[in-house]
Amino acid sequence: MSTREPENTAQLGAINQKIIAAGESLPAVRLKDGSTVQTGTVATMLHNVALYNAGTRGEVERELELAVPTLIKVGLFALFPPQEWIDGGNPGRRFVGEKALEFLQRQAG
Repeated sequence: MSTREPENTAQLGAINQKIIAAGESLPAVRLKDGSTVQTGTVATMLHNVALYNAGTRGEVERELELAVPTLIKVGLFALFPPQEWIDGGNPGRRFVGEKALEFLQRQAG
C-alpha cells in the first residue's frame, strides 16, 4: 500500500455519521504507512448495501462508490476480491464489487 491518502476521506467523515448516534463522531486515523483513513467506512458500507438491497439508489450508490478507495486501502478487497462480490447473489455487494473493479482498473492504467 502506498502512503497516498485514499480519495474521499473528508467526505466519508460526513457520510459515516449516518451510522452513529447524534452527537458522536468517528475519527480519521493514521495508518502505519502515514496515510489517513476515515473510521466507520466498512460499517457504513454494510449499512448502505442493505439500503441498496432494499431498493434505495441515487445517494446510496454515490456513497458506496465514494467508499471504494478507502475499502481498498484498508485491504477489504485483498481479503475478498471484487470478483467474489460481483459473482454472489447480493445486488448491493455486486454494485460495490463492480465499482471496486472499475477503480482498480483505472489505477492500473
